[in-house]
Amino acid sequence: MEVAYLYTKVRSEFGKHCSFKDVPAFLLETVPCSTEYDDNYVARNPSVAELDTSPHMSEHEANTERLITKHTSMRHVEGGWPKDVDFTEQSDVNRFRKKAEKDEDYKIAIKSLGPIIGRCMKQNNTIDIYEEYFDGDEVDHSSEPPSAKGLAVFRDPNAVNGIKRTATSINWHPDGPTKIAVSYSILNFQDPRFMNARMPVQSYVWDTMNPNTPDVALTPPSPLCCLRFNPKSTDNLVGGSYNGLINFFDLRKPGATIGQAVPLETSVIEKSHHDPVYDVFWISSKTGNQCASVSTDGQMMWWDTRRLGEPTDTLQLATDSKGGGMVLGGSSMEYNQEAGPTKYLVGTEQGIVLQVNLRNRKQNNGISVFDMGAGKHHGPIYSIQRNPTQNKYFMTVGDWTARIWAEDLKTPIMTTKYHSAYLTSGCFSPTRAGVFFVTRMDGVVDIWDYFYRQNEVAYSHKVGDAPLSSISVQGNVQVGGKLVAVGDVNGTVSLLEVCESLAVSAGSQEKGAIGAMFEREMKQEKNLELRERDLRRAKAAEQDAKNKADAEKKDGKDERMEELLRKVDADFLAMIKEAEDDESKGAEGAPLDVDPADDK
Repeated sequence: MEVAYLYTKVRSEFGKHCSFKDVPAFLLETVPCSTEYDDNYVARNPSVAELDTSPHMSEHEANTERLITKHTSMRHVEGGWPKDVDFTEQSDVNRFRKKAEKDEDYKIAIKSLGPIIGRCMKQNNTIDIYEEYFDGDEVDHSSEPPSAKGLAVFRDPNAVNGIKRTATSINWHPDGPTKIAVSYSILNFQDPRFMNARMPVQSYVWDTMNPNTPDVALTPPSPLCCLRFNPKSTDNLVGGSYNGLINFFDLRKPGATIGQAVPLETSVIEKSHHDPVYDVFWISSKTGNQCASVSTDGQMMWWDTRRLGEPTDTLQLATDSKGGGMVLGGSSMEYNQEAGPTKYLVGTEQGIVLQVNLRNRKQNNGISVFDMGAGKHHGPIYSIQRNPTQNKYFMTVGDWTARIWAEDLKTPIMTTKYHSAYLTSGCFSPTRAGVFFVTRMDGVVDIWDYFYRQNEVAYSHKVGDAPLSSISVQGNVQVGGKLVAVGDVNGTVSLLEVCESLAVSAGSQEKGAIGAMFEREMKQEKNLELRERDLRRAKAAEQDAKNKADAEKKDGKDERMEELLRKVDADFLAMIKEAEDDESKGAEGAPLDVDPADDK
């Protein structure tokens, strides 16, 4: 049945307002009652029906499969070189190039590439697509007040009876601000927590963009006290353990790709350090596999990570090569290839600074000792580092002060005022020549800016209530020294970002100004040293003159006594002679005795 009604409307009425009116109801269509379907239904009594205008709803749950994301990196290096050619070594590259230039195919390829390169050069000369519009416009950030803000927090996943371990060292990835290597250990000797529990050994490589889970877990035989990336091969790391072992890790191995890395090589405990290895450095070598380590057992060792069975060289950190001096325990080390490939700086737990030069090995084992008197620290030297722009000057951090030294002098040229809390670590800014950071036991980072002020701290930042233990500044050019990683004794590493005024150089004159300031202080210290030497010489000469006068006075007294004795002896002899002469004269004037018998 189809019910339809046709509404008609002429074109002229389109667009008019609707006119509504009341009309009586009328029937359009009716459906007659039919009984033909009654046989298909069964009558029920009673019949209940429930009607509701709201729809019936039911509760359902649905969830998609969780997608776990993981941050990975890709390393791009210079390619096209054969396996036996190390492109980082200039001698190998030059040798290979000379050999390739003699090949005829090489000459043909260069001739065919000439027109293409010429066309590209003409295009670049037409429009400089690499033009720096704001190049040379140095922005002065000196008016900006110093500040710092927290970006991320990396917490140690392992805990011993609810107590976290200490973040003993922090090292940034050499290629950029993507990863940091953090070593964790508990340095308290005979800690009571290890009576019933074993010390966790894991150290971690963190991704700065993912602070929740570590990127790679390093599992050495003993907890690491120091950890460093290889600057030549950034997938390699070397770490010094609590029991004195040296561990070599390779992040390209299958275990490291899934987040678990074990040492590829480990030194033998009989030929390793006997105390914790507090610092380790990759050193300059042709293969890039050489490293050096120091420990509080008084030994400095050199290693080849390809063969860690025994050290390649060993040096005893003694103040006298003849055995008369005391042996010093190394607590920190500094190595900078620009300052000299054979030069090392060692900070000791006795507060004395040692300079090791392997070229002068025959002279006192190549060790020169800095000030052992008033200039030395009152406690262990926790950090020692050369100035990144002025390599002949370096900084040491220990007790309550940070001190600036020069290689030419044995006494410090500058010393900060005593801080209110014990200092635990420190480092220079890689971009600002006059800025350095120190960490304190009360959880505060002090930032000094010697370019503007030398007697007060430029900025102090409260990181937390826990004592701080380590600090490292990112030195990549892209970041420009703005990222600072600070570790504490609870295993928490805080990532800070300092402001532009503390990270961006104030101009080309800053390096010269800092160098001039250090040079001026060094000259002043030399003048004071010369003055003190002259005073000592004058005092010694005065003492010698006094001693000589006393000796002459004593000699004069002796001579007078001798003269008096000689005079007394002469008078005595003269008196005896005179008495003898008188007796002889009396004998000559008396008559001779005659015998009476002769007269008869």
